[in-house]
Amino acid sequence: MTVLVSGGAGYIGSHMVLELLDRGESVVVLDNLSTGFWWAVPKEVPLIQGDVADQDLVARIIAEHGISEIAHFAAKIVVPESVADPLGYYLNNTVKTRALLESAVRGGVRRVIFSSTAAVYGEPPVSPVPEEIELNPINPYGRSKLMSEWMLADAAKAHGLGYVVLRYFNVAGADPRGRSGQSSPNATHLIKVAGQAALGQRDGLEVFGTDYPTPDGTCVRDYIHVTDLARAHLAALDHLRGGGESLTLNCGYGRGYSVKQVVEVVKKVSGVDFPVTFSGRRAGDPAALVAKADRIRHELGWKPEHEDLEEIVRQALAWEDSLKTRNAV
Repeated sequence: MTVLVSGGAGYIGSHMVLELLDRGESVVVLDNLSTGFWWAVPKEVPLIQGDVADQDLVARIIAEHGISEIAHFAAKIVVPESVADPLGYYLNNTVKTRALLESAVRGGVRRVIFSSTAAVYGEPPVSPVPEEIELNPINPYGRSKLMSEWMLADAAKAHGLGYVVLRYFNVAGADPRGRSGQSSPNATHLIKVAGQAALGQRDGLEVFGTDYPTPDGTCVRDYIHVTDLARAHLAALDHLRGGGESLTLNCGYGRGYSVKQVVEVVKKVSGVDFPVTFSGRRAGDPAALVAKADRIRHELGWKPEHEDLEEIVRQALAWEDSLKTRNAV
């Protein structure tokens, strides 16, 4: 069996590739390298540069490599950008996912792991957020992912696909062994940006919104270590291979940190008191998103190992520092 990892040269996808390799799986990566990096893919893994919507290409990959499962990570993920460019997000995240699913069905692929997002919940009325709550995304990013969830469920029913949808909360950190991390210099993840400020790569950090209905007025998020997230994908794959039913599951730890709290942890771990400025809210940002995360533990037997925020920050900082030499490659 061979797993096709779309977006496998990117942040989360590259960690999935590492976890698959670590347990001896056969892997192929498909990535257009618009935000991914060729050097993030281990040399022993075939890297095919192309688009998931190129159905002739995907058909060849499935046939030539004997693809049995697809882990689909390729997507645009920046909320403010989705507000400014909604049609681009619906094209990249929804239309292209539809093309990939059609290719999977035609090629006889039986199992799909889909990267979704907590943004499908919008402004949830309860916290932590359970999977069964009404879905009401408030930005095009969340809507583009919810449409893809619907398509996958409908295609599964019609064509016998098995799938697991994983709704990510805020992904952070880097591979504990230093093999991969968040590498895009213009990424908007809070811990990434704060780390760049701590290392002197930015003049400081801008915090958007201090008047949210949260304890300190800044947004609250559930930060999940990228390696724990990748291992949730492995658990999902094992579940489907064992004949398990299709599932939609939250990926988070069940507790949240405010933006101000995260900034203080980055300052503490780095030992740098970098400048912080405060601005108005960004369009499309909900006040709080924290996962109700008991279902994934029960259904998949998933046990996170990297829940400590200081550990997450420390590894993110180490990776950010290593990029000074990696990006020179």
